[in-house]
Amino acid sequence: MRKFRQPLMIALMTLLLSFIAPLAQAATTDEKTYQIATDITFAPFEFQETNGEYVGIDIDLLNAIAEDQGFKVEIKPLGFNAAVQALESKQVDGVIAGMSITDERKNKFDFSDPYFDSGVVMAVKEGNDEIKEYKDLKGKKVAVKTGTEGASFATSIKDKYGFKIVTFDDSANMYDDVKTGNSTAVFDDYPVLAYGANQGNGLELVTEKESGGSYGFAVSKGQNPELIQQFNEGLSNLKESGEYDKILDTYLSAPKSDEDKGVIGLIKSSYPSLLKGLGMTLMLTVVSLIIASILGIVFGLCRVAKNKALNMLGSIYVDIFRGTPLIVQAFFFYFGVPAALDFRISAITAGLLTLSLNAGAYMAEIVRGGIESVDKGQMEAARSLGLPYKKAMAKVVLPQAITLMIPSFINQFIITLKDTSILSIIGINELTQSGKIIIARNLESFNMWLIVGLMYFIIIMILTKVSQRLERRIQNGKA
Repeated sequence: MRKFRQPLMIALMTLLLSFIAPLAQAATTDEKTYQIATDITFAPFEFQETNGEYVGIDIDLLNAIAEDQGFKVEIKPLGFNAAVQALESKQVDGVIAGMSITDERKNKFDFSDPYFDSGVVMAVKEGNDEIKEYKDLKGKKVAVKTGTEGASFATSIKDKYGFKIVTFDDSANMYDDVKTGNSTAVFDDYPVLAYGANQGNGLELVTEKESGGSYGFAVSKGQNPELIQQFNEGLSNLKESGEYDKILDTYLSAPKSDEDKGVIGLIKSSYPSLLKGLGMTLMLTVVSLIIASILGIVFGLCRVAKNKALNMLGSIYVDIFRGTPLIVQAFFFYFGVPAALDFRISAITAGLLTLSLNAGAYMAEIVRGGIESVDKGQMEAARSLGLPYKKAMAKVVLPQAITLMIPSFINQFIITLKDTSILSIIGINELTQSGKIIIARNLESFNMWLIVGLMYFIIIMILTKVSQRLERRIQNGKA
């Protein structure tokens, strides 16, 4: 057990700090700090600059209002769908993400005064002369983003003009679907599409702007009424001072970016964010696997125990976490459990729980398989020499089983490292999420995903070579 004490303490300290850190930070200031969820892939309203700073119309307005009203904000970059779910489960205090004010949403959320009047426009791949109006879409596919005015508008006219809708969770993938020809056109909020086209996203607008709704800042129904009041008062002050118009002009009149979008240029401008994302990926992988190893050993021993209750306990654990998708488990721990029990949990804590419990189930099967692969005569010989069952298992069977399990453990390390990418769905800024955020700014999907893919490939190839070397040593009897 001594081998596991130090790693276990590190893992427990990490989880404890993730709970304590926000409380300690709040205690150091007299100003109220609100956690605000946003998208960060919705330029020009919210995106991340090359220096890692979150900017955009929404972010700048929120920061200016917070300064005007004397409170602080902590930005949670979750993506639109996850941000709305986080607000519903009371994981955050508010959402600002180009969120249209609708009657349906008013049933769940309280909205501020409108801070931007939007609209909807259609765009096609640059150079496409075949699609000029809605009737040209008959029998074709149209890309939309969930939760946007563009999606609502497309749904309202799709039967009339006979086109099919393809839904995406972020703008970059939606635009790429049109640029690659999988979809013929895209409907999106006018300022977003106009900004993207101006920045060289490879699309061109082909219709006039349709009248749309208004964007508002949202809080949960009946929660944080003082925050809504402060937002409204601050917004009014910004409009009177002219600061509101300055913020809009900064982005809506922004010149085309001169950023080098080649592979080398992207690496130079993006490597701090990518390295930070890689660090988060490795931290999640290592800590979760330390915990998963302990869980795997405990439940793996349960799986081979003669006690029926322990055996059933191990089987239930393995069946649950191997029988449900990792993304469902992530949503369950980050949105479901806190909503049901009325408490908050950080995304990192939820991510570690998800990865640890999921990997632990697979580790348990590795342990079970390793133990069962040891010749039964080893246990019988140990028992015949007078060793109790537990001692025979610890001194005779497990040492042999662990030798056989090492390559499988390393393979699980590789699988878990890749699984961390799924946690981007709950807003953890690991390597995949870093790539998404960078793409939202520069709209260079191919080169950016090539860089991210190479980073994963290098790390995984190193681990694969280590695994292969260990297997050879074991086969040669040197391990």
